[in-house]
Amino acid sequence: MTHLTEQPFLVLNLFTFIATGSIPYNRRMAAPTGTLKRRQRAQADLLLLLVALIWGTAFVAQRVGALNMGVYLFNGMRFLLGALVLLPFAWRDQRQVVKLTRGDALGIALAGLLLFGGISFQQVGLRYTPASNAGFITGLYVVFIPLILMFGRGDGLRRGVLAASLCAGVGLFLLSTGGQLRLAPGDTLELACAVLWAFHVIWIGRLVQRLDALRIAIGQNLLCGGLSLAIGLLLVGEAWPQGVITWWAIVYTGVFSIGVGYTLQVVGQRVAPAADAAILLSLEAVFAALFGWLLLDERLSMVQLLGCGLMLAGMVLAQVQSLARGSKDERE
Repeated sequence: MTHLTEQPFLVLNLFTFIATGSIPYNRRMAAPTGTLKRRQRAQADLLLLLVALIWGTAFVAQRVGALNMGVYLFNGMRFLLGALVLLPFAWRDQRQVVKLTRGDALGIALAGLLLFGGISFQQVGLRYTPASNAGFITGLYVVFIPLILMFGRGDGLRRGVLAASLCAGVGLFLLSTGGQLRLAPGDTLELACAVLWAFHVIWIGRLVQRLDALRIAIGQNLLCGGLSLAIGLLLVGEAWPQGVITWWAIVYTGVFSIGVGYTLQVVGQRVAPAADAAILLSLEAVFAALFGWLLLDERLSMVQLLGCGLMLAGMVLAQVQSLARGSKDERE
């Protein structure tokens, strides 16, 4: 396993990056300190920003899939595909992997269940609520995470992170709704999605401290995909997809959004705290709006542009707080 500073940050081949692991996630590796820790954090933040970019570009493909086939079948096929594209890298490193304990397996299973619940609530809710509402309410995890950590055990709340989270939350509201939120029947489902996604990000941040990223990613993708496929075929009776465009939506989101995106999220959270990671991941909405403008000619109002600016300000504030804290720790 290569060390973080032994090779430059490359994204030309994402799968090679995942397999070689520029950011260390092996449980046997000592925690970084000083300058090395700051460099690792910078690369982790870049990874999470890349994840937001991937998820933002995949939003159009997700909309195509959701409109042309059943929710559970769509989720099942793309998450299973996301797991399959990672298996060769897991086999490549199988000699170096420590055997899973029962506790580790249960931890991965919990991550998969949280992911399954969040994704399901989000997709079903999209049938009953506008996309703008869904985008804003789902993104509230960026505010929920620091609050959960504040009331939970073992994590304090830094004022700078809370301020950055609230700034990003307000920005997300303006970007997604244009400043006008009209409640819809599916909003409760989207709120449930936001809560589950918040717990998922927090749990991944803790799980990745003792397990490698590939195991977590493959395990949660298999469980989420398997449950979704079983429900779609056996309980709901959804039909198989028809048309080339729908299959392309499955392949694109399965390979990039799931296979690459969720794996890089796990790798990035090996170093980045959950609350900071949430702020970066929430920029998915900004990238979705940007590519909607570039590819679909969707225009943004001045209020929505202000929302983008506030979200970027939240990201910058979180990074400034992180750098200041790192410099203080290094001096001490």
